[in-house]
Amino acid sequence: MEFLKELVEYGVIGLLLGLSFWAIGVAVERWLFYRRVDVRQFPTLDLCEIALTQRLVVIGTVAANAPYIGLLGTVLGIMLTFHTMGTSGALAVTSIMIGLSLALKATAAGLLVAIPCVVMNNVLRRRVSELLALYKVQHGS
Repeated sequence: MEFLKELVEYGVIGLLLGLSFWAIGVAVERWLFYRRVDVRQFPTLDLCEIALTQRLVVIGTVAANAPYIGLLGTVLGIMLTFHTMGTSGALAVTSIMIGLSLALKATAAGLLVAIPCVVMNNVLRRRVSELLALYKVQHGS
């Protein structure tokens, strides 16, 4: 059962940390691209939209799935707590609290990753909408 504790502690939270770095990297890259892009360089609206929305799905996917990964950590942490209670034969408040705090830590980590990703996704998609509107104005579409 120690493996399960390590999986929740390092696996789930490590995965969430890795996904957050990936999403932040994509967000920074996209923001820098949007700051220097000239929509007049694209011959068609479709090509402009493809270039502007490239890799935004990464941020949206992390935002959508981080709470579920945190929930998986929560379920594993609660299972670990029940297993510890069952094998020890005693209802030690200390072991219950440690297991539940481990479970809640995974939930909190999932939410701490998801919420900023949702914000980043909305901000970047808003910028895409502005750039597409600018393209339409400049090209008379």
